[in-house]
Amino acid sequence: MTTPTSTQPATLTVEEAAQVLRIGRTTAYALAREWRTTGGRSGLPVLELGRCLRVPCGALDRLLGADGPNTPKRFPVEDGR
Repeated sequence: MTTPTSTQPATLTVEEAAQVLRIGRTTAYALAREWRTTGGRSGLPVLELGRCLRVPCGALDRLLGADGPNTPKRFPVEDGR
């Protein structure tokens, strides 16, 4: 499991995950809806936290095939606030 660091959060928003995957926002939300509808069999892995959806970085690592303990993270997240 990926351990978050000061520059790497434990979760991403669906929009941030879309940027990492280089897909559109609408496609990312459609894939998140697919994940929820299929019970996790396909789509973009998401956690439902109240009304918020978050993509766990560990699940995104596995989706990208980067789940090894020595694999560097490929997706720095910039805080645009």
